[in-house]
Amino acid sequence: MGVTIKDVAREAKVSVASVSRALNGHGGVTAETLERIREVAARLRYIPHGAARSLITRRTHTIGALLPDLYGEFFSELIRGIDLAARVHGLQLLVSSSHDGSAEAAAALRAMQGRVDGLLVMSPHADAAFLRQNLPVGLPTVLMNTVLERDDYAALSVDNAGGARLVVEHLLGEGYRRIAFIQGPVGNHDVAEREQAYRDALAARTPGVAPIVLPGEFDEASGYRAGQRLVAMSPRPDAVFAANDMMAIGCMAAIREAGLRIPEDIAVAGFDDVPMARYVSPALTTAGVRIAELGKAALDQLAGQIDGDADAAAPVHVRIPAELMVRASSARNHASKAAASD
Repeated sequence: MGVTIKDVAREAKVSVASVSRALNGHGGVTAETLERIREVAARLRYIPHGAARSLITRRTHTIGALLPDLYGEFFSELIRGIDLAARVHGLQLLVSSSHDGSAEAAAALRAMQGRVDGLLVMSPHADAAFLRQNLPVGLPTVLMNTVLERDDYAALSVDNAGGARLVVEHLLGEGYRRIAFIQGPVGNHDVAEREQAYRDALAARTPGVAPIVLPGEFDEASGYRAGQRLVAMSPRPDAVFAANDMMAIGCMAAIREAGLRIPEDIAVAGFDDVPMARYVSPALTTAGVRIAELGKAALDQLAGQIDGDADAAAPVHVRIPAELMVRASSARNHASKAAASD
């Protein structure tokens, strides 16, 4: 049997209620008594029973995060931002993934019910009907990179169109004309917005030049396969914009393997600005998103809802801007431009 609150109370020569108030920060005990209770609890290695405390407070002090995947630097950075902010608010983090499957996403949300005080949801399946079927009414929820037709939930999302437009206009400004685009997963909202901005920018600046679109899956392997197809084309594109950095990095490997130079033969750009983007060779031009800050902002919004903050509960939609990061993979005069951007 583990040490109980009664053991602490008996050793400290106080009531169980006094121990509870002292360890939960509710006051009502003198400074001397508080110090004695803490000393006894530490010496006996007393660990409060979370489930029992939750029955009293109706709080689990845990939040859930449903993500499409847990693999890759983007999600690592996102989880880091969420977790650091959660610790500040005294919350623990429970993470699950859907792997882009609606059934898995629904199962993950149902599994978290009753175990969390609120949810962060990033899922391509999170439309109004899906959330209505799988979320309890009134559970604090913040959406990330998920856009609904109705503003039922607070949401934070990256300005995909703005970031993609910056990348394509940069490539056009450098003199590249045959610019290919590597997609991400089919049906992904971020991909759709980035691809549409790519098409719109090309149509506006290079009318008559057809888009070149290659499939991808947001990972290095699919970027590598797209790169192999790209270098075999005739005429070959002189630049490629990948819908995320990991595909861009995989594409760069295929280009180098073919004996071509970056950017002299083919320029490369991505989206996200994951930490690795600065350290590949040549360093990767990308639409920079402060990924950890996105996670922190979403967690702060959710914590406000849990604490009853009326402003945090408002179903507002915040767009996080993307910033163009020009590096050596795309700038023709990359020696000076890459140094200036970093």
